[in-house]
Amino acid sequence: MSGIVLSASVRQNLLSLQSTADLLATTQNRLSTGKSVNSALDNPTNFFTAQSLDNRASDINNLLDGIANGVQVLQAANTGITSLQKLIDSAKSIANQALQTTVGYSTKSNVSTTIAGATASDLRGTTSYTSADALSNVLYSGAAGGVTAAASGTKLGGVQGTNTGTVINAATTGASLLNGTATAGDANAGVAAGDTFTVNGKTITFAAGDVPTTAPTGQTRVAATGITTGNVYTDNTSGNVTIYLGSGTKAAVGDVLTAIDLASGVQSNVAGTLTVNSGQTISSVSGGGALVLKSTIGSDLSVTGKADILNKLGLTSATGAGSVTATAARTTSSATLSSFISSGSTLNVDGHVITFKDGPTPTAASLASTQGVSGNVVTDGNGNSTVYLQSSTIADVLKAIDFATGVQTFTLNGSGGGTLATASGQTASSINTSGQLKISTGVNADLSITGTGNALSVFGLAGNTGTASAFTAARTSGIGGIAGKTLTFSSFNGGTAVNVTFGDGTNGTVKTLDQLNTALQANNLAATIDANGQLTITASNDYASSTIGSATAGGAIGGTITGTLTFTTASPPVQDVVAQSARANLVSQYNNILNQIDTTSVDSSFNGVNLLNGDQLKLVFDETGKSSLNITGVTYNSKGLGLAALTVGVDFIDNAATNRVLTNLNAASSTLRSEASALGSNLSVVQIRQDFNKNLINVLQTGSSNLTLADTNVEAANSQALSTRQSIAVSALSLANTSQQSVLQLLR
Repeated sequence: MSGIVLSASVRQNLLSLQSTADLLATTQNRLSTGKSVNSALDNPTNFFTAQSLDNRASDINNLLDGIANGVQVLQAANTGITSLQKLIDSAKSIANQALQTTVGYSTKSNVSTTIAGATASDLRGTTSYTSADALSNVLYSGAAGGVTAAASGTKLGGVQGTNTGTVINAATTGASLLNGTATAGDANAGVAAGDTFTVNGKTITFAAGDVPTTAPTGQTRVAATGITTGNVYTDNTSGNVTIYLGSGTKAAVGDVLTAIDLASGVQSNVAGTLTVNSGQTISSVSGGGALVLKSTIGSDLSVTGKADILNKLGLTSATGAGSVTATAARTTSSATLSSFISSGSTLNVDGHVITFKDGPTPTAASLASTQGVSGNVVTDGNGNSTVYLQSSTIADVLKAIDFATGVQTFTLNGSGGGTLATASGQTASSINTSGQLKISTGVNADLSITGTGNALSVFGLAGNTGTASAFTAARTSGIGGIAGKTLTFSSFNGGTAVNVTFGDGTNGTVKTLDQLNTALQANNLAATIDANGQLTITASNDYASSTIGSATAGGAIGGTITGTLTFTTASPPVQDVVAQSARANLVSQYNNILNQIDTTSVDSSFNGVNLLNGDQLKLVFDETGKSSLNITGVTYNSKGLGLAALTVGVDFIDNAATNRVLTNLNAASSTLRSEASALGSNLSVVQIRQDFNKNLINVLQTGSSNLTLADTNVEAANSQALSTRQSIAVSALSLANTSQQSVLQLLR
């Protein structure tokens, strides 16, 4: 081969072809690998820089698995804490059930002593009371100007009111027919069966036909007398009235007037006999043929009915089927009060009720054996009374008040009467010269008067403005047996030691049971008193298992009161078997919850790491190991949370023991919440670093690629150009070789 000689042109073309082939091979390598730098020979700087970036990205990527496992460890711990919190809540529920369960003792520890005459309102013991006088605002009579001071004989009722209507017919009398013909004097009122009048709350009903031969049940017929035809019946219970229009004996105008008087109380139907009540004037027909309606002394008159009927009776100018009202208002006089008391008003005096009622005072014979009448007051003998307005005076009101306070008594005799007496040492209430009620409080209780209707204001008991809702006055009291004495209790179960001085309730002294209980409450004690004056000091429900005065509980009694009163030895608490059994069952349930807390904390692991069982977790975030996070685990079993198993007969036995358990549970719950917050913070850090590493890997790989990746468009164009160049070089080499062969051929 050494003998082959190449011409310069062939050699030049051959070298060019080899160079093109080398370039083409490099370009094809770049296209196949996608990289412009495939070895250190291509670009040492870029090659080794890219390799360093890729190595770091690989190292960081290897750390991601450990970080991901760390996230799951934290998630497992967080799941465990959530479950532990639910178990703690269940334990709280059990403890709260214990608080709501019946106290575990049928009798709590207590001491007692008897204070003669003591009551809940005054613990000082035997206290003497004297009656005090209480003055109302000034009462005035109904005289002109209203300035005459009222006296005890001043009447509660007024002067009868009168309503004189227009003339029906000059010839009209009480006997004139209600529904007449053309006969002079008849009213021709057009009344039909079923029509009604309402008179002071009572109902007058017009009925068809003649009066029944047998009186309806509960009704009494008014015998024909005066201007009444006998067509009228009264209801013995309700006071309502029925007028039969009649076909034989027809109802007359007088029947309507009598019915109105019966409904208003001007007259009464006593066993069929029409009776005019004392001091009343009946309704009538004037000499000129007009109806004259009368109110009672005790109430204004109000008659409501169909306008057409009242118009025919001359009581209204209105017409039509609608209802209208005719009235007759009372007036005052020097013998009456300036303000009328409304029927139905009441006074409540020391818990007893005085009722004011329009009507005549019942007779003793008409009363039940449980009632008696004294003057114009009907009483039950126990302090409850009814004052009848048609004949009563202020003196009757004062008597009724005295019955309620006990200043006066009325002993029933069973026949509607009785014996009136003033209690020993008491003075009956009266009215002074200024027109004021002078009410004796009595000694049974402080005076308290409330009312309904207008009773308070009429009698000057509603204060200076007339708007007060009560009138009160205190008895004069003496000093009780333990006044000025001091009762002391040392601290009972960590409570505040008590020093109680008995007095009038002012300046820090104690008078009432409520005040004593307020003082004892801070020392976990409570007081009660019975009707015999026995004062009992008892342990509160929270410390029902403790004994007052014991070495462990405290609460020893002392003070100057011990020289006056002797307290019993403190009795120990007596267990309630049923209640303690229920509480023991709750102890068992609670301990089961603690077992679940222990197992839950052990099970809260991932890949062998348990942050709730004392393990530690170290997470490395970079390839050098300099960036890391150390998470120290906790031991959150029942003991780690400060919870201990309960003992039957010791725990849950009373509210204090239960509250101690609840305090520990609340502390455990707070601990779990704090750890959950810490885990959440750590988890957030780990997840942030996990995301950071992922993004950093991408940055490193992108940087490496930027150093080594080829531009495929450029390399493809180069490949195409080199292929063309190679083809041309081959052709040139062929031409050069052909030319050389032609020269050799010529030499032959």
